[in-house]
Amino acid sequence: MNSRRQFLLASAAALGTAAFPALVRAGQASARIVIVGGGVGGATAAKYLKLADPSLQVTVIEKNPVYIRPYGSSEVLNQHASFQDLEVRYDVLRQKYGVAFVFDAAKTLDPVNKTVTTAGGKVLAYDRLIVSPGIKLRYDSLPGYSEQLAETQVPSGWIAGAQTALLAKQLQSMRDGGTFVLAAPPNPYRCPPGPYERAALMTEWFAKHNPRAKVIIADPKDSFVTDETALLGWNRLYGYQPPQEYRAKIKAELMPSTKPCALEWIQARAGGTPQRLDVKTLTLHTAGGAIKADVINIIPAMVAGQIAFDFGLTDASGFCPVHRATFESTIHKDVHVIGDSSIADAMPKSGFSANTQAKWVARVITDGLAGRDPGTPVWENTCYALAGKDYGLFVADVFKIKEDGRIGRVNKARYLPLDASPAQIRLSAVYQQAWIQAFTQDIFA
Repeated sequence: MNSRRQFLLASAAALGTAAFPALVRAGQASARIVIVGGGVGGATAAKYLKLADPSLQVTVIEKNPVYIRPYGSSEVLNQHASFQDLEVRYDVLRQKYGVAFVFDAAKTLDPVNKTVTTAGGKVLAYDRLIVSPGIKLRYDSLPGYSEQLAETQVPSGWIAGAQTALLAKQLQSMRDGGTFVLAAPPNPYRCPPGPYERAALMTEWFAKHNPRAKVIIADPKDSFVTDETALLGWNRLYGYQPPQEYRAKIKAELMPSTKPCALEWIQARAGGTPQRLDVKTLTLHTAGGAIKADVINIIPAMVAGQIAFDFGLTDASGFCPVHRATFESTIHKDVHVIGDSSIADAMPKSGFSANTQAKWVARVITDGLAGRDPGTPVWENTCYALAGKDYGLFVADVFKIKEDGRIGRVNKARYLPLDASPAQIRLSAVYQQAWIQAFTQDIFA
């Protein structure tokens, strides 16, 4: 685990404030930076812009005065965290760093005159604009599903908020021996290990509170990030028997459990692809047949956040094309798109990716205003996940721009080793909890 610890320490050093020395910029003191979106990407950019140059006028347009963090939000479902634990405020960014906030919805972009207009009619001029709108859930991507149903009966909860609370209530009050069905999303989607962590945490919770309950994952894919280490954890904790192709990768002696398992993962090749929802009978119809449920959690297909469409920043993929070295939009000059909405090739759509992209863009902007070359970008991502409350997993990657001009992964070792010791596994769970706290501090404090 020493190499893992060294990686974390190196990451912290690379992404900390030392990477952003204060700048002295003659004649540039009034540069105006407007940021649309106060989530992980937008808030990180605001903080690190002010750390790099306190004289910048940094304004964040965000419709919600309290941020509900999505990372770690599935732990509300198994009562490991409260909904209040997800709430983050912007007080420190405002009072300590001098970031201005406009709590309103951004509506229109004028890239010629360089202005953003809010729903309330406020017009903000910018020299550089950063857009970090997250994702939009395509509720209509599954026939029979809708946003109205998500808000009232069949929650998604993939954007943390009222749907998360609704799903928690449904799961915690599910009838004895009931069935929880999770419809996993197609690629690309936010938080690659997330759906599988959610299913595993509820399997663990049901074992204590509803031991005859079942958990079924209906998946339009045949694999997922952290799958080998996750499936091994599921076997050890719940008796899960991995599909045949994984048994060839995971040594039999590492999978001791043969007890009946309450968790089932139906891959695409086995008919798991969700095809339609019948809300009247609470039935999810898949390519392999109908699954009757007591609680259904649908995580639908995703595209860039709505404001990216409103601003004309998306292409046919539903996401935002950018120049890889700067994350500047290929459509509008002096507009940078970061986080889940950007097309970042091998980089996953995750909070860590948004954070490291935001720090790089802050450097691109401040060095650009100072007439300096920001150098060669290097980005990182770590996704922590849990197979159970004390069983940690992770995927950790480093990214650079490759010869083909795309962002690619440059590291080889990525995952917790399959032969990791019990202490290493437990320590990975400790890392997950520590990361949530440290990550939130890095962005908002």
